[in-house]
Amino acid sequence: MSVEERAKIGNSEEPVIIETGKYAKLTDGSVVVKQGGTAVLVTAVMSDEKNTEVDFTPLAVDYRERASAYGKIPGGFTKREGKPTDREILVARVIDRPIRPLFPEGFFHDVIITALTLSADDKYDPDVLAITGASAALHISRIPFEGPIAGVRVCKIGDEFYANPTYEQRKEAELDIVMAGTKDAIVMVEGGGKEIPEEVLADALFFGLSAIKDVIEAQERLRQKVGKPKFEFEKLQLPEEIQKALEEECTPKILEAFKIPDKKERYATLDKILEEFIEVHQIPEELQFAVKFFYKKLESRLMREKILKEGIRIDGRKPDEIRPIWIEIHPFERPHGNAIFTRGQTQAYVTATLGTPDEAMIVETIAEGEVFKRFMLHYSMPPFSVGEAKPWGPPRRREIGHGALAERAIEPLLPPEEEYPFIIRVVSDILESNGSTSMATVCGASLALFDAGVPMRDNKHVAGIAMGLIKEGERYVILSDILGDEDHLGDMDFKVAGTRDGITSVQMDIKVKGITKEIMLDALMQAKRGRLHILEKMYEAIPEPRKEANPYTPVVEVLQVPEEKAPLIIGPGGSTVKNIYDETGVKVWVGEGGRVYLFVYPGGDLQKARKMVEDIVREVEVGAVYEGTITRVEPYGVFVELWPGKIGLLHVSKMAEPVRSATEKYKVGDQIKVKVLDLDELGRPRFTTVGLEGETQALKVGQVVEGKVVRVEPYGAFIEYAPGRTGLLHVSRMKERVRDARQKFKVGDRLKVKVAEIDEQGRPKFSDDV
Repeated sequence: MSVEERAKIGNSEEPVIIETGKYAKLTDGSVVVKQGGTAVLVTAVMSDEKNTEVDFTPLAVDYRERASAYGKIPGGFTKREGKPTDREILVARVIDRPIRPLFPEGFFHDVIITALTLSADDKYDPDVLAITGASAALHISRIPFEGPIAGVRVCKIGDEFYANPTYEQRKEAELDIVMAGTKDAIVMVEGGGKEIPEEVLADALFFGLSAIKDVIEAQERLRQKVGKPKFEFEKLQLPEEIQKALEEECTPKILEAFKIPDKKERYATLDKILEEFIEVHQIPEELQFAVKFFYKKLESRLMREKILKEGIRIDGRKPDEIRPIWIEIHPFERPHGNAIFTRGQTQAYVTATLGTPDEAMIVETIAEGEVFKRFMLHYSMPPFSVGEAKPWGPPRRREIGHGALAERAIEPLLPPEEEYPFIIRVVSDILESNGSTSMATVCGASLALFDAGVPMRDNKHVAGIAMGLIKEGERYVILSDILGDEDHLGDMDFKVAGTRDGITSVQMDIKVKGITKEIMLDALMQAKRGRLHILEKMYEAIPEPRKEANPYTPVVEVLQVPEEKAPLIIGPGGSTVKNIYDETGVKVWVGEGGRVYLFVYPGGDLQKARKMVEDIVREVEVGAVYEGTITRVEPYGVFVELWPGKIGLLHVSKMAEPVRSATEKYKVGDQIKVKVLDLDELGRPRFTTVGLEGETQALKVGQVVEGKVVRVEPYGAFIEYAPGRTGLLHVSRMKERVRDARQKFKVGDRLKVKVAEIDEQGRPKFSDDV
């Protein structure tokens, strides 16, 4: 039975439609969520058996976009979709994060959420529909789930907030966030803006929370109609005596371990406490999993209590205290820009590399098709950063997510492309990890870009900080610059990056109800104070982008040429720019509006490259005579280069002495004097030699001259009347008419002829009526 529910989502132009019972019916739950012409199928499937190898909910989310959904065939040789793209991974993460905390504690059955874009129009992004679809599929299924939630995109355009705006509207947005929430609580936020004030972000979040209420009610109605009874799973339990012993014996030891400042030593001590407890009490193997689970819970509870009661964190800091910061600028010679950013036991080595436009990344998107990506930020966290003896594998979802978060923080401060045409790649390698590595990446990226001499807007640094919030009843404590131990401790974990003037990137995960606007704003303002403290340290290290980049960094010079001449610089198939690069080591990129960029790497000859470009666009004057060099010979004519890059054709028909094939008379390298006859539609010159070399006194109509036959064709004879000067005696102008001139004349014959006319090229046409 197919069932459909509709819901208005804030002030969005079109409703959200949730449909079930028609597609993918062998799953535990499946829905199609639509808005406009965009539709996403989302399915939920649960394993019947418990996964005994993990102590967390084994949830996996896959999001896939088919090119067919927006009427395209995939690029590449295989012409089919391959591994998930970065975009698909990032959307999968924003589906995963809000639903993961809503599975009940102790639920260890594998759950797979799959979202497939069926149709994608040019208005609505399917990502937020997939969040709603995941919730709806779980809510109507047998899978235990403490939802529903709904997803919404909130943008600020001008003075107004918009829910699920169109792609066209989003181009004008100064704030663009994706968020998810229950009927009375925000649970996830991901997005950024153009230096947004904290108050505006708080307003946007609560606007979004009110916008999703109808969509949540629609899911409740759907469950009432088609919902399945929820699966009764076996909850994790410990015998009461073991539970009591665990708390009594381990609590004082755990609190003592919390005083150890070094992360590795603290972890080792906490692990040893658990091992000793299991050994002393001879815990049977079948209960050891439960003991470890409840031991972790005890750790978290004690950590929270310590902070709430004493206001002291496990490393001895106050809630708003930031760890010591150490910065090193350009520690290594060859990277264009590089920096080390260290905060406590978190350390990032970040490099900035400048490239030319042909090195841009090509990304295929639903909204715009293929686009060139000029800024890339890649984040890597090798296992050695946490002291693990593991090989370093390919990028994981977490690494791609952290890179995107940092990239979004930096991008609004990059100089405009027309002013700074370099392609920019930033790479962050985490050398030590104890919390907040993505925010260390933001700080390190800003420092590396300054070191590379990138003229960031208004010379502004960007810094980031990871925050936590613990709430019990009406009491709450906000933690600045959280440790790895504190990452999952809080009721609200959030990361905020920005400048002195506002927020550029934000990520939040909220696990409790009751976070009011006032609490949210309080948390954001404490994050701002922390961000400003970090920015001060960064400005002390490098106050502005370097005016003189290091010798290994490329530089760019911009030339302005007539727009219609720009194609000449590129040349057929890019041959001219390639030739310039081969001769000078300078990369030439032709932009819009006649702007030509010369990218000079160490050892490149900028002066020569500049002259070559200027020669190409130099004006050729029609009627002027030039000396040139023959660069190519074809039967139909020769190509003459006047100066580097300025080549034109001298056709056999425009030669003073016509020949059957130009190869009979000319060879490559010959010097020749030519006159510019005209310019073709691409501005290339066309030449003639008529009236130049070997020229005698100009003939006049009616004048009689004596000459020699040098060539005979069926249509007439060519008469040489002076060295190198010929004219045609056509059969139609012969006194004695013949069908074929070869019947009357042969090469070498001498005769007198009269000038009947002179054509536009200055060549005489003869008659033999003398």
